[in-house]
Amino acid sequence: MGGVWQPAYIGLGSNLEDPRAQVSRALERLGTLEGVYLALCSPLYGSRPLGRADQPDFVNAVAGVLTELEPLALLHTLRELERSFGRPAARERWGPRILDLDLLVHGRERRADAELTLPHPGLAQRSFVLYPLAEIAPDLDVPGLGRVSALKARVAAEAVWRLDDRRAA
Repeated sequence: MGGVWQPAYIGLGSNLEDPRAQVSRALERLGTLEGVYLALCSPLYGSRPLGRADQPDFVNAVAGVLTELEPLALLHTLRELERSFGRPAARERWGPRILDLDLLVHGRERRADAELTLPHPGLAQRSFVLYPLAEIAPDLDVPGLGRVSALKARVAAEAVWRLDDRRAA
């Protein structure tokens, strides 16, 4: 490899087959990927699903990594990790999933092409991304969008909760 190490942030989500375990296992596996060093992990969050309401709530987290992989190489590595967890290549937008890995930010990279948009196009509107991201990188300046803490202040909190804070009903 031998590339320049860059910070990157990866969103993780699952709502099938023991989502807490899926996200926890995926966080562990991120730390074993070649060219990727797992530096930070947010606490686990719960969130209501986007789109289809007839599916279970999600478990979400954000990982902060250092990587020498270029953005597309990292994206392909994340897709391979999803497949190893049993996620099919065909993706239902906002549907249920065993594991979803989103490349949110890669250094100062800004791009929009058929395969990859950076920063992730939904980052600024998604509380299930911003709340865990703010726990590990509140001062991160997301290229073209601003500071994570300011972005988080603009999104509603009612559809996201920190899992270790939620009381049993």
